[in-house]
Amino acid sequence: MKRIALLLLVIGAALVALPLYFENGAKRPYQGWVEADLLFIGPETAGRLTSVTVAEGDPVESGAPIFGQDDTTAKAAVAARTANLAALQAQYQQAVIAQKRPEEITILQASERQAEAELALAVQDLQRARALADAGTVTRANLDAAVATEAANRAALDNIRGQIVLARLPSRDEAIKQMEETVAVARAELDEAKDTLARLSVTAPATGTVQTVYYKAGEVVPAGRPVIALLSPDAIRIRFFVAETDMAGIERGRQVRVTCDGCPSTTARISFISTSVEYTPPEIYSLEERAKLVYRVEAVPENPQAMKPGLPVDVTLAASDPR
Repeated sequence: MKRIALLLLVIGAALVALPLYFENGAKRPYQGWVEADLLFIGPETAGRLTSVTVAEGDPVESGAPIFGQDDTTAKAAVAARTANLAALQAQYQQAVIAQKRPEEITILQASERQAEAELALAVQDLQRARALADAGTVTRANLDAAVATEAANRAALDNIRGQIVLARLPSRDEAIKQMEETVAVARAELDEAKDTLARLSVTAPATGTVQTVYYKAGEVVPAGRPVIALLSPDAIRIRFFVAETDMAGIERGRQVRVTCDGCPSTTARISFISTSVEYTPPEIYSLEERAKLVYRVEAVPENPQAMKPGLPVDVTLAASDPR
């Protein structure tokens, strides 16, 4: 009788503890694996590789050079556009120097008044010389000299007036502005050529470990084809699948415990929960029949360096979450 009472007491205690057991996340572990989102790094343009400075398994720091392409054509383009910019800048400086400033126009106006006075005097001298020539009191040579002086003074006045008109033309300002725009375009083209040259030397976009080297120096790489596959610790995720009936305790930010064979256990936080249900994938390592429909869940490990991509893991909800 006492044994029966004791047995009933044990069964009752188990029934009371069973909900707590499931509520605290002590359900059977979810099956999953370590997933890694590799960075596939390749050139933006097709070209021949001149160097590959890393090998598979090498750790690299962000910004470190990893491979380079033939830059002969790009360097020639930079040199040509540098020379073109220098020539246009020289033309612009000459155009600016040739343009008359207001002070120079004032000087030309003073020269114009002087030339007008000299022309007026030369006209009077010519009239006087003609009158005297008609009277026979001066020689023909004197008359010819007066005619030449009047013509020279008139030409000098016309020249000064032409300079003033040219200095005042509004098209000069437009020409200077157009030249400035031409220089700006040439400078932008030079910057573009320098950027193209710089992109031929590719650096690591993040700190990580080289997983695969697809091409060697001397081979031609098509545009966009990866040369290096890089694994960053920040790209490691724990991917596991949860049956629809167990989704009540699954939420973003929830802490989970991850264990595997031959590696220390670690914790992770759920970062992604699929909104659509899917069939159990064949990669799940299971010893018994699984639910046919599950949700994909991903968690970010707190110690990603201890996780090896492809490693099967068991995931359980943490008994207590210190959030």
